[in-house]
Amino acid sequence: MKKNMGNIDKVIRILVALVIAVLYFMHVINGTVAIIGLILAAVFILTSFVSFCPLYLPFGINTRKKE
Repeated sequence: MKKNMGNIDKVIRILVALVIAVLYFMHVINGTVAIIGLILAAVFILTSFVSFCPLYLPFGINTRKKE
């Protein structure tokens, strides 16, 4: 697994995950939408911590700066 996510990409994903979590805990979203949102938030957090997004591979996307 080669890292393919840059810092800005990771920060945006974490912020989106936090917004989804806040909306859930404030009961703004519920039911199926909440479940899908929380799963998406978990995926965003996981991919941010490992700096790898599997969906980027087939499209050749890499937001990480060259070292």
